[in-house]
Amino acid sequence: MASRPRALPSPLPLFLLMAAVGLGTSACHGVRPDLGPERTLEAGVPESFGSQSPKAPTVTWDFGDGTPPQTAAGARHAWATAGRYTVRALDGQKELARVVLTVVPRPVLRAVPADAQTVLWVPRLRGNVEGLMGFYERMVGAANARRTLEDAPLVPLLLRGVSGGRSEVDPEEGFGFFLLPDFDGVVALLGVTDPKAAIAAVSRELRSAGHQVLPREDGSARVDPVDGGRSMLLFADRGYVYLAVPDSPDAPAPGETVKALAAVEESADVERVRRHVEALSGPGMAENVLLAELRAKVRDGSVFLFSSPPVPEAEKEDMPVRGFFGALAVQADQAELDGFLSSSRPLLGETRGPASALLGRAAVGPVAAAQLSVPPEELARLVFGSPRSPRRERTLERWRKQGLDAEPLLKALRGDVAMLVYFDAAAFFQSFVRNPRPAPKGTVVMEAGLTGLEPVLKLVQKQLEDNALVFQKEAQGNTTRFRTRLLEQPVSLTLTPERATLEAGEVLSGRESGDVGRTLRTRFGGDAFGPGHLSLMVDMGQLKADLASARSVPGVGAAQLMASQVFVTALLERLTPFEYGFLDFSPTEGGGRLQGRVVLRER
Repeated sequence: MASRPRALPSPLPLFLLMAAVGLGTSACHGVRPDLGPERTLEAGVPESFGSQSPKAPTVTWDFGDGTPPQTAAGARHAWATAGRYTVRALDGQKELARVVLTVVPRPVLRAVPADAQTVLWVPRLRGNVEGLMGFYERMVGAANARRTLEDAPLVPLLLRGVSGGRSEVDPEEGFGFFLLPDFDGVVALLGVTDPKAAIAAVSRELRSAGHQVLPREDGSARVDPVDGGRSMLLFADRGYVYLAVPDSPDAPAPGETVKALAAVEESADVERVRRHVEALSGPGMAENVLLAELRAKVRDGSVFLFSSPPVPEAEKEDMPVRGFFGALAVQADQAELDGFLSSSRPLLGETRGPASALLGRAAVGPVAAAQLSVPPEELARLVFGSPRSPRRERTLERWRKQGLDAEPLLKALRGDVAMLVYFDAAAFFQSFVRNPRPAPKGTVVMEAGLTGLEPVLKLVQKQLEDNALVFQKEAQGNTTRFRTRLLEQPVSLTLTPERATLEAGEVLSGRESGDVGRTLRTRFGGDAFGPGHLSLMVDMGQLKADLASARSVPGVGAAQLMASQVFVTALLERLTPFEYGFLDFSPTEGGGRLQGRVVLRER
């Protein structure tokens, strides 16, 4: 019987299988990846796209910044610099989805952990560092400035970044230093565009300075200082390079080598700094509540400082400070400081300190001036601590061991102390033409207001006797005067029930008297050198004016005097461009304001 031919398998199942595969593949490649809405990101901070599921379709990711595309179901990418970038998901040449992202510079404070106790920072390198460098170079000289800054962490890389040309530094981001509560040292950070290249560049700088740099597999590097100090750690995180620098241990005393070695073994953990930085997930210091509160009270600047260190409970009565914020604004020939010190109670007491009698009736034209004006009990608190506090008790006990009773002395202080310094051009030129090494000549006048005489009189006499100084004592009525010599200069101390006045140096003569305090307040603005203020001023311009105003000096010929004036003035201008500077602190509501200014002579 003839066999029947075998039936061919039905093509239907195969057709259905191929169709299913084709449809499935088509469906997979037709999936539109969700890239999210247009949004703003920070440079250096990675962003995720697509899916991490193993069943998700593979696509090609083009990030729009010139970096090589990635092929995967999901991708993670960070943009090195600010700009607008179009991210596309591709299937071959077919675009499946796109999104436009705006990348902005990452603020330096967002790269600082939120619990940092102190931060010093430049928010943006471009437009700030150039002025700072120019001012600093004028102050100390270009060579000295470069030599000093080359030793500072990360600064050599920063300087190359702002000098033009190719660099790993991001000029739109910042630079700074911060302190952490659990790290005994300082951490420097700098915004960069290529973290790997930046670490390599910093490593080269450190090696050239003699340090040993040991790269690690994770891209960081351990740095062993040339002086044998504790190891540093160089690492990168989200667009910033960090250098953690532990404090160096003190040199061991004889016989304490083992103890010193143990201290090195227990050195600050630089890895802790790295873990701290990498764990940062929020705004960092950028949204610190106290910083924002104080920043609103201060003018803008180029460099900023914020500090809010914890105060031990036992010291809060003496130190009610919550924190400080200051801004330094630098122009071509001057730098201005504006700062605010926040306090939990009125600083320096509820009442203003007394006015200085010395500043109201002194010789005009000082080259330096200082004033402290606080209520008496606040002055005692600053010097000795709060009443009945452990600090005051320890201080009083030390005084008692020296045979002194400090309590009556505290009650004898009125709360105002002032000092004026004068330059004596005539005496200087006499010394200049006679000696190869002329000494500065002038007068220092210091005065403190008193409410009682006896405690101060006892203290002065005991100190003079204990230091074996040869002195003369003159007493007339309620006035007592002590005369002696220190450093070959005449010194006199005059005590009355109202004030103690110290004069050291040349005798002031030929100068007009006037209200020096008013002149200083007019010059520096506000109430500087007024009641309740702590003020300081140094005036190199006045010193040069004194030099130039000398017309006739006994023992010095006219031609010799003129030549000396030209030489000394030229030498001063070569040594320093400093013209004058002042600093003033005054209590105000919620704390105290700190203001200052440094002015350089005109070019």
